[in-house]
Amino acid sequence: MCGIVGYLGNRQAFPVLMKGLRRLEYRGYDSAGVALLTNEGELHVYKTKGKVADLEAYVSDKDISGTVGIAHTRWATHGEPNSTNAHPHISSSGKLAIIHNGIIENYAVLKQYLQGHGVTFRSDTDTEVLIQLVEYIKNTKNCDLLTAVRMTLRMVVGAYAIAILNSEDPNQIIVARKSSPLVIGIGEDEWFVGSDASPIIEYTDKVIYIEDNEVAVLTRGHNYKIVDIHNVQIDHDIQTIDMDLGQIEKGGFPHFMMKEIFEQPECLSKCMSGRVNVDIDNVVLSAVIDHRDKLLSAKRFIIVACGTSWHAGLIGKQLIESYCHIPVMVEYASEFRYSNPPISSDDVVIAISQSGETADTLAAVEMAKSKGAFIYGVCNAVSSSIPRATDTGSYIHVGPEIGVASTKAFTGQVTVLTMLALALAKEKGTIDENEFKETVEELYAIPDKMRKILGNNPRIETIAKIFTYAHNFLYLGRGFNYPVALEGALKLKEISYIHAEGYPAAEMKHGPIALIDEEMPVVVIATNNTLYDKLMNNIQEIKARNGRVIAIVNEGDTRVSHMANEVIEVPATKECLEPLLAIIPLQLLAYHIAVCKGKDVDQPRNLAKSVTVE
Repeated sequence: MCGIVGYLGNRQAFPVLMKGLRRLEYRGYDSAGVALLTNEGELHVYKTKGKVADLEAYVSDKDISGTVGIAHTRWATHGEPNSTNAHPHISSSGKLAIIHNGIIENYAVLKQYLQGHGVTFRSDTDTEVLIQLVEYIKNTKNCDLLTAVRMTLRMVVGAYAIAILNSEDPNQIIVARKSSPLVIGIGEDEWFVGSDASPIIEYTDKVIYIEDNEVAVLTRGHNYKIVDIHNVQIDHDIQTIDMDLGQIEKGGFPHFMMKEIFEQPECLSKCMSGRVNVDIDNVVLSAVIDHRDKLLSAKRFIIVACGTSWHAGLIGKQLIESYCHIPVMVEYASEFRYSNPPISSDDVVIAISQSGETADTLAAVEMAKSKGAFIYGVCNAVSSSIPRATDTGSYIHVGPEIGVASTKAFTGQVTVLTMLALALAKEKGTIDENEFKETVEELYAIPDKMRKILGNNPRIETIAKIFTYAHNFLYLGRGFNYPVALEGALKLKEISYIHAEGYPAAEMKHGPIALIDEEMPVVVIATNNTLYDKLMNNIQEIKARNGRVIAIVNEGDTRVSHMANEVIEVPATKECLEPLLAIIPLQLLAYHIAVCKGKDVDQPRNLAKSVTVE
């Protein structure tokens, strides 16, 4: 969840590190810090609570020279967010500095051991335990730093991505990872380190993704060296990343979230490119072609995901069950991994994660693999941990998503799940030919219909200003739109801090109706599908209790429009594709309410983009 940046080369390190931290701000954090080594081996560590801008202000009168350094943005796990607990942390001698993303689960035992041997601690963090243990082993075993790091990592339990500086060797950075992402960028006589590629892409497109339990030594003037924690040499292929710097810039929009909402039509066109052929009414996924027999013989699909990806999974369940006639379970990855579920080789587990690094989802994948399940990944980040751990899968190809509140990743995931359901159904012969043709044509038309909705942005902004007073919202939907209600409520909670809940509309009278009064806005997704009349009844129940209704309706609707306080129209489409359109006004509504309330929509409090810790 934290951001890691490192640099070793011929440039001044500080500007590179600060630019890298700003590129990683989307990950969520509460403090920031930097460690710099001068050519003479003098180690300078500066850190502060707050944002990267606060760190830059803090060091304005400090010595920031040096061509090697590491920098960090921290999301607090152990110890409150303050300058003492901020990273980097230094060893007792002041010679070693470390930055760390992850959680060391046995830190308390290790800390007690070190304290028993005279080591004193400055912070409350698990990270400081790591660097103190490295130095303790280095001194007591009289070994080099790499050996001390390897020995330390064999003793720790938990997740980590680390980078370490040594003032006695100002030409080297040592990095390592387990269950937390880390990428090495290779430049011309220079090295870059990042939690992901965003701090690196400006300088090089050549990268190495190190794997779990691997340690890399980056040395000025030498080739990289990678070993595992048992000192076995590891060879890695250098990969070329396909990322445009413009994809991680705002491009004239006030916020990344707004940019990404408006990118969705183009993103979904790219997602479908080469996969949906409307001329011959076909959907082609290479994963289905390559693993046809395994997928078609599956007795059950299990979807594991977290947050927004879980909502996409709920839609995927309905698509696969209705078109493929295969039972589907949708599980929170965090619960699934600890529930000891019965899994067999006849099961296909679909793991959904935008970042491909979600800790709970990755752990669920590993557990399902150990029980013989076939794993299908649906991810956005190419070469991330989950795609590397799966048997096959499909990338959503929507480009980097910087805003913490997911938008285009959700619609990309739903699109891929739709294509998967259609491709499987056609292979199984469980879908009517005309139904398949109509669905493929409607799916292909979704981007243009999205553009039409985005043209209503000024009206949605006006509606949003009316409801900034609210302390609670209720979102209602049925069928394919019930998960959209959940996702709409989540978006509002994440960025405006207004309490909101999503419900199946029919469940309103089983409890939530008690909350409805003139102060309670209720968003109802009331498109003209098979459950339209049922939703009309729900709206009447809300209005009878003076609730204020914001309705998402199809163009030209007259029945709901006469009852609702506010109406937002969306084009008609097939019922199974309605989530791709209905979610757009809910994303915009949440965005504009949050902006009106003066909230930081791209970096909402307490949240991180990629949840790489439990």
